[in-house]
Amino acid sequence: METDINAYIKRQFGVEEVDIRTYSPLALAYIGDGVFDLVIRSVIVGRGNTGASRLHHRTSHIVKAHTQAKIAESLLPHLTEEEATVYRRGRNAHSPTMAKNATMSDYRKATGLEALFGYLYLAGQFERIVSLIREGLVQTGERI
Repeated sequence: METDINAYIKRQFGVEEVDIRTYSPLALAYIGDGVFDLVIRSVIVGRGNTGASRLHHRTSHIVKAHTQAKIAESLLPHLTEEEATVYRRGRNAHSPTMAKNATMSDYRKATGLEALFGYLYLAGQFERIVSLIREGLVQTGERI
């Protein structure tokens, strides 16, 4: 059974391998945002069929910058040196936009977290992503 989603997608669409260390932190955050959202949505939908509005409300609470920032802070002691470096690159990246209803500090921490998840996804470490998200939710007391 195929477990590396990214490798499978690349093979199916003929996408060549690229050294992920060459990606900008904002490119990593871009894909990481989608990965984080997919994990959270998968858990929420897996917990029961309900209306789309309710699904969106439950998801948006977790994927917003403030909650991601709390998760990022709680995970810092659990990151490897390499993961912490990727997180810092994402956190320190200068984005031309900022999330509405978020402080600059929260937005940067959330971008760092998304960059980390993007990096891990492109590295084929989906189990590590899920483990970190689960640990972050437990550490912050967030319920989904």
